[in-house]
Amino acid sequence: MKSGLSFLVAARQCEIDELEQLAGTSALAHVLGQLVHELQRERGASNLFVASGGQRFAEQRRRLIAASDQAVRDARACFDQLEPQAGYPGSRARLFSRIAYALHGLDALAGLRQRVDGLALAPSEVIAAYIKLIASLLAVVFEAADSATDPEISRLLVAYFNFMQGKEIAGQERAAGAAIFASGQASSTQQQQLLNLIDAQERCLQTFGNFADHEALSLWRTSQAGQTLADLERMRRIACTAGQASRLDAEQSTSWFDCCTRRIDAMKQVEDFLAQQLRQLCKQKISQARGELLAHERVLQALAQQEDMPSAPPSASGAAAEAVPLAAFFDSGDPVRSAGTNAGAGVLSNLHGYGPQMERAILEMMQEQSHRLQSMSDELNTVRAALHERKVVERAKGLLMAHRQLTEEAAYRMLRQTAMEQNRRLIEVAESVLALENYLTTGKN
Repeated sequence: MKSGLSFLVAARQCEIDELEQLAGTSALAHVLGQLVHELQRERGASNLFVASGGQRFAEQRRRLIAASDQAVRDARACFDQLEPQAGYPGSRARLFSRIAYALHGLDALAGLRQRVDGLALAPSEVIAAYIKLIASLLAVVFEAADSATDPEISRLLVAYFNFMQGKEIAGQERAAGAAIFASGQASSTQQQQLLNLIDAQERCLQTFGNFADHEALSLWRTSQAGQTLADLERMRRIACTAGQASRLDAEQSTSWFDCCTRRIDAMKQVEDFLAQQLRQLCKQKISQARGELLAHERVLQALAQQEDMPSAPPSASGAAAEAVPLAAFFDSGDPVRSAGTNAGAGVLSNLHGYGPQMERAILEMMQEQSHRLQSMSDELNTVRAALHERKVVERAKGLLMAHRQLTEEAAYRMLRQTAMEQNRRLIEVAESVLALENYLTTGKN
């Protein structure tokens, strides 16, 4: 018959399985980060290639496509390692669904490139196509963060995802600003789009700052110091404040593009640092869990040996030795405090004697496990609140887009403006919109 300690060992093994699965998912996030970066570079070159009528960036684009293809192969190899396995813990349905959609986009990449080669798309269409593909890859990283079961790893994944999202929006800003300068004038629509992208970056980077550790934040702040950011802020002001009749220097398009590229490359260094932190944290967590599992298994083996020893004789009152565990289990004292702090040592030191000390030590191990899992659950709920807010806002945007015929940017502006006017949080407004989903759907039908 299995003891409580047997299931404690089994629980620890399940944790290790989950951590190893999470380590694989975190590795996938890093590989996708590299792919996104290469696609961002390819997007920039493709945009300039089309905008110039095929006269510029042809050779650079070919080199960037080769780099993207290698990143695609790496991502596909990582996807192949995530084949569903019998007995794997947790549900991965959403993650696999996101991967399926991303793979569909990667399969269509060759066709997109052919259309760019033939100048069959406008620059705005090129940008939109790459944005859609990159968004599908970022959605995989989001699901990886949302499915994490360890709060420390989850916090780091949330920071990593939001930083990746902010970097992607920085890439979109690069394209939008380049189009403004290249055209020689800025329309109010273009200026509003640029302001929206700047604002969206700040939101992502603020969330990153809420979940990243001091070391990552320090690296990020250091990367933002210097002439690059000063130049970017200066050109942002020019693009966003130019009057409708003002003429912009078209030569500034290259300066803008190069400045944004330097900033994005600096962001990539921070992104790589976060990925390294993820790998190290997963490795540390798995090593620690395996060490604790080994200690539990040793105790279990020692107790199994004890079962082969003769039972203690009944006491003078006729009470059998089995009465001791019952008394210890229902003891009004706290097993954790009364048994000391080193559970493994406490048990092993009492292996050759019967009595309440042994059971108290085992109960201490079980209670410590329970407390630790509860603490992890509480912290995990806090971390996932940020992910939940994003999902709610995205759903509300989708509802407004479908029923009010709005663009994504317009839908978000409506949510944010309503929140400001009503002095409410954005998620509260989004939840109010979703509460009307059934009404809107019924009314439409």
